[in-house]
Amino acid sequence: MEFNPEPAKVMHLDLNSCFAAIEQQANPLLRGKPVVVAAYTTSSGCILAASVEAKRFGIKTGMRVKDGKALYPNLVVLPPDPAKYRQIHLKFRALLADYSDKVIPKSIDEFMFKLSVAASPQLVAKEIKKRIRAEIGEWLTVSIGIAPNRFLAKLASSLHKPDGLDEINKDNFLKIYSNLKLTDLNGIKFANAARLNCLGIKTVLDFCHAPLWKLKAAFQSICGYYWYLRLRGWEVDDFVLKRSSYGNSFALPKPPATFSELSPILTKLVEKMSFRLRKAGFKAQGVHLGIVFRDWTFWHKGVKTKRILFDSRDFFKEAYRLLSQCPLKKPVRELHVSCFNLIKNHFLQLEIFENVVKKENLTRAVDEINSRWGNFVLSPARMAKTKELVIDRIAFGSPV
Repeated sequence: MEFNPEPAKVMHLDLNSCFAAIEQQANPLLRGKPVVVAAYTTSSGCILAASVEAKRFGIKTGMRVKDGKALYPNLVVLPPDPAKYRQIHLKFRALLADYSDKVIPKSIDEFMFKLSVAASPQLVAKEIKKRIRAEIGEWLTVSIGIAPNRFLAKLASSLHKPDGLDEINKDNFLKIYSNLKLTDLNGIKFANAARLNCLGIKTVLDFCHAPLWKLKAAFQSICGYYWYLRLRGWEVDDFVLKRSSYGNSFALPKPPATFSELSPILTKLVEKMSFRLRKAGFKAQGVHLGIVFRDWTFWHKGVKTKRILFDSRDFFKEAYRLLSQCPLKKPVRELHVSCFNLIKNHFLQLEIFENVVKKENLTRAVDEINSRWGNFVLSPARMAKTKELVIDRIAFGSPV
């Protein structure tokens, strides 16, 4: 099969050093300095984003703050400001909507779209970069990849960070592949690379030239066929996977003295989880709770419910019931809550002893108020002191 001959019109846009760059944009005094945004600013806090200047010292996402400061003692460490990042995200979406009728956010700092305008993709990409600096922030840079499919567009966006602009097409794909390692491909890590190596596929060029039967033998699944098409520029990643659950988790900076002290934290996690669930148009019939203890042991339990759940209060009752069933009474490090067995929101299960319609209308009204005036403007009394305990976070996955 030949490489896809269609013009490259799929674009992947990645905001460089997202959180750190936005902080530098908001505060000009931070520009040009090594800056990181960390989950906690204490020495054990995890770095969520490092500025371009910090990366030059080897500081990376996932490091501890103390390790970052070991590389650069004067490192500026900031706490996250999710409201600020969401605002920038929405500005990007609005700007990109001028070039495509379907902009797909892949995360808070990544966007995928296919050009709807009749213009050169290279010229459009340069115009987008110019408009971002003029209309959103002069310190914000993006890397843009152009290709016939989503996978190669994302790969192209990673070739020359920061502020890159690259295109992969039928004329240059072999030259680009010749300069890459297998693990440079999104989705190919050490395990998959070892699997390919066993069949004599050592490089990306080997991967591209490998016959279909060999890829099927390597992956032992339909994935071999998908890779065969993907590397040749054909689209196989435009489907939407069905979501199976929604959840939230929290790492406690200090262990609570008793399990009852976890109740306010659990309440906020449930509120965040159920709001996202309802916003996406789902209800659920299952709740799962997981606890990681300070000694790194783990306990978890889930329950399928006969009732269809959508109200935060009902989710909390089920989650707290699971918490009370935990036989281990040890200091807690992390708390995880999720819901599963998702059901589309148009399904309404009536009950004998409760007015479900009234409850659903009340829940919808509370969600509308919180959406308009800010998260948790209306919230359970148990959450009164959780603002300092459970800090608002930005997800790295889907922004929904």
